[in-house]
Amino acid sequence: MPTKTDFNDRMLSLGLARVSEAAAIASAGLIGRGDEKAADQAAVNAMRDQLNKLDIAGVVVIGEGERDEAPMLYIGEEVGSGNGPGVDIALDPLEGTTLTAKDMPNALTVIAMGPRGSMLHAPDVYMEKLAIGPGYPEGIVSLDMPPATRVSALASAKGCLPKDITVCILERPRHQELIAEIRSTGAAIRLITDGDVAGVMHCAEAEATGIDMYMGEGGAPEGVLAAAALKCMGGQMYGRLVFRNDDERGRAGKAGITDLDKIYGRDEMVTEDVIFSATGVTNGSILSGIKREVGWVTTETLLMRSKTGSVRRMTYRTPVAQIGRAHV
Repeated sequence: MPTKTDFNDRMLSLGLARVSEAAAIASAGLIGRGDEKAADQAAVNAMRDQLNKLDIAGVVVIGEGERDEAPMLYIGEEVGSGNGPGVDIALDPLEGTTLTAKDMPNALTVIAMGPRGSMLHAPDVYMEKLAIGPGYPEGIVSLDMPPATRVSALASAKGCLPKDITVCILERPRHQELIAEIRSTGAAIRLITDGDVAGVMHCAEAEATGIDMYMGEGGAPEGVLAAAALKCMGGQMYGRLVFRNDDERGRAGKAGITDLDKIYGRDEMVTEDVIFSATGVTNGSILSGIKREVGWVTTETLLMRSKTGSVRRMTYRTPVAQIGRAHV
């Protein structure tokens, strides 16, 4: 039986919360201002600064893009002080840049950390995703099933009718047939414009969010982040990479992926215990957004460890005068 790598996750978890908090606070002044790039850059800068204060030898495996595409937090970038455990880092400094720019719900800052080699190095391509929350038999739904069958299977396991199931789907033209098939079962669909990491996380708290299942194609890197979240929260997730051309197949080859049709389970995307932190930027179903008052800013963060199953909800309130100084 393989030994589990201890990367001091208990001590690092609060440091990771500071990282997602800093990114959220940095983007606060750009909520509703219509500038996606400025909001994203502010979050990237703050997240990188905070990561470099942690005593880790970190490598970004899911980041802002390839080295030639992203000046900071690119795939392969080394972060941290260099003193401490070797860790893989998956991050999205602002999950929902458009949501932030338009002040729409469910924008988050997201980061996950695990031992070196614990996360799938997903290329920047699409991934077909399927996720459900905890409490169901393993394999009750699969990507090999037609979408309508997945709805029926989940309804049967839940002890309800298909019309009582709600599926979350990213609103894109490529999903028209998927949406039509699911609606033919009588199930409800909640369409989201952006933010499919949050969409998957909603399945894990179905009673609070009203979402039973997530389906559809979205970014593969975000799929790994979502798998890290579900590894902590509980639930099942499956992903299959989708390639539109030879260039995208080449990206998979560079990432060391040879089986292009493989269906990855949650624990194949994230193979060891991880810690995960998400901070709300705009109000959402899982986290409250940043609250700004005269002289103060308040955030809510979800901090989770898969090893123990612990989930912390933390409120952080700081004077505006402290922002831009050392984040404490």
